[in-house]
Amino acid sequence: MASSYSTDLKIELMVTGEKDNQWGDITNTNLNLVQQAIAGFESIAITSTNTTLLMTDGTLSNARNAVLRFTGAITANCTVFVASGIEKTYTVDNATTGAFTVALNQVGGSSVIFEATDKSHKLVYLDGTNANDILNDLSTIRLPNRNEVRFGDADNSNYVSLRAGATVASNISFTLPTADGTANQVLTTDGSGALSFATVSGGAAWQAVKTTNFNVTAKEGYFVNTSSAAITATLPASPTLGDFVSFIDYAATFDTNNLTIARNGKNIQGSATDLTVATERAGLTLVFTDNTQGWLLQNN
Repeated sequence: MASSYSTDLKIELMVTGEKDNQWGDITNTNLNLVQQAIAGFESIAITSTNTTLLMTDGTLSNARNAVLRFTGAITANCTVFVASGIEKTYTVDNATTGAFTVALNQVGGSSVIFEATDKSHKLVYLDGTNANDILNDLSTIRLPNRNEVRFGDADNSNYVSLRAGATVASNISFTLPTADGTANQVLTTDGSGALSFATVSGGAAWQAVKTTNFNVTAKEGYFVNTSSAAITATLPASPTLGDFVSFIDYAATFDTNNLTIARNGKNIQGSATDLTVATERAGLTLVFTDNTQGWLLQNN
């Protein structure tokens, strides 16, 4: 029976009685192939949109290497193919230039994709059908004993790190915002681990003059002009502890055309009635406390 070649690394498998006086040379070749698979490095110059890596029977070949670096100034999205049926693990370094994607694909299956701006390393395994990103397949990465996640600067001479506190009373997960905030905003939490961007302010965010009925937003201030008619301002339906709103008589006409502050289901000063403001040049701030007292006057 003649020699055959392994499915994955294409190493020559000899049988008894074959290859007289060649066993030593073939064994040395096989050891070199194993070394290439364990420790080999190959720089792959991508010169077109499709590049095929070879796994050749019994000889050194680029698809057998442990580490692959993709290089080249690419001008379109590129795919690097490895034949189906091969089971192998790669460390892949995307060192291409150009704002295009690079994919490592097992022919007939799925790909591991470097996005256009992703010039990084990936640990990839081929299962014979698909290429898989090992780190993306991990649902949880746990660093024990307050070990740090470090983010290096441009030359890796220094870093910024994150780590857990010395004593954590219970498990907590933080969910990052889905979009960036605006300039000078900060991250805040809802108390359950959901983070969002918010504006830090020492007072109300004042709005343009109101001349008709309007709905009130927490942490805003309103100049109200009732010179033409009385106006109703409707408070938020679901305020939380510490929410506040402010009102100022813009035209000194609250005494003739009143401002009505509609409670919208919450008490004002402990009473289930709307608040009527009928004092010329009045200025007031309401702060929400709880469902019993509701909105309380901070000043008047």
